[in-house]
Amino acid sequence: MIGRKALVAATGVVMLLFVLAHSFGALSVFTGPNGINAYAQALQNLGPLLLAFRAVMVFVLILHVTFAIMVTATNWKAKPDRYAVRRTRVATFAGETMLWSGLLLLAFIVCHILQFTLHATPDVVIRIDAQGRLDVFAMMRESLRLAPVSIAYLIAMSALFLHLFHGIQSVSQTIGLLNEKTKPMFQIAGITLSTLLLLGYGTIPLMILAGMGVFGK
Repeated sequence: MIGRKALVAATGVVMLLFVLAHSFGALSVFTGPNGINAYAQALQNLGPLLLAFRAVMVFVLILHVTFAIMVTATNWKAKPDRYAVRRTRVATFAGETMLWSGLLLLAFIVCHILQFTLHATPDVVIRIDAQGRLDVFAMMRESLRLAPVSIAYLIAMSALFLHLFHGIQSVSQTIGLLNEKTKPMFQIAGITLSTLLLLGYGTIPLMILAGMGVFGK
């Protein structure tokens, strides 16, 4: 059981680092078409390295989901222990919905890959910019102009907020860093990082829908 939790924690940290790195690329959309199109082209220029990285991240995701479900199922079966823990702490909404926010994020990841990586969804508009690069800026703008797509995106980012908020505390507990003294620190870290990512990612569809900034040109 401890080994499973450690694996969930380790793969969770890897994916958190990916989400943070990915946010810098995604937020380059606010610099206009050239910014995010250049970023996307730079990734494509990596060739086999990009494919290898994606394969590793898919493997990490599969491990995380599989063992997270196994740990959750084990916890649900151990009802006496589960209820004993509940009597000694106040269960947060984020913690109680960890499995469901995770499954929602999994569904979003699949849709996101189909949409912006494989270009397999009907909302995707494929264009080439003046420099001969894939126009990722136009792709994002045209897709997220559709209210249902933006709403789904915002729901997924809310799930990410909840998942990270509790996940950061859970990881710190698994590796033995969480105690009465450090708990407030990890709570602040969790809420701060989760909020920043929610605001960063969430601002993209909101500004596109509103036609603000570079999206209004």
